[in-house]
Amino acid sequence: MNFQAFLPPLLGGLMIGAASVLLLIGLGRIAGISGITFGLMDRPNWNAANLWRVGFVLGLVLAGWLWTQAAHTPLAPARVENVPLLVVSGLLVGWGTSLGSGCTSGHGVCGLGRLSLRSLAAVLTFMATGAITVYVSRHLLAL
Repeated sequence: MNFQAFLPPLLGGLMIGAASVLLLIGLGRIAGISGITFGLMDRPNWNAANLWRVGFVLGLVLAGWLWTQAAHTPLAPARVENVPLLVVSGLLVGWGTSLGSGCTSGHGVCGLGRLSLRSLAAVLTFMATGAITVYVSRHLLAL
């Protein structure tokens, strides 16, 4: 086994798990990214109730930027070849997280860690839908 290829994902997973546990213990909140982001957009008045959400979202963005600075890796813009497909995909993901009462981070990281059967059903649905989508888009539609 290539230990150098194994260590970064292990450390990243441990950091994600630790962050979700800290948020749950510290504030009693689930680290579901879509719920946190929707909560920011849903509250027109900026007050102390929003500060943890702002800090969480800023932490997500700043962590990626800090890593690029520490690793001396330049930020490369993503090349988008099909903008309408990207927009429709984003809207479907947003609708799906609303329909499923959570996203992959809330159900997958936090829900499974709490042994939630509802989250297990959601994660199995996410994974099956993702596999079907990849198969259809790559093999049937040739996108």
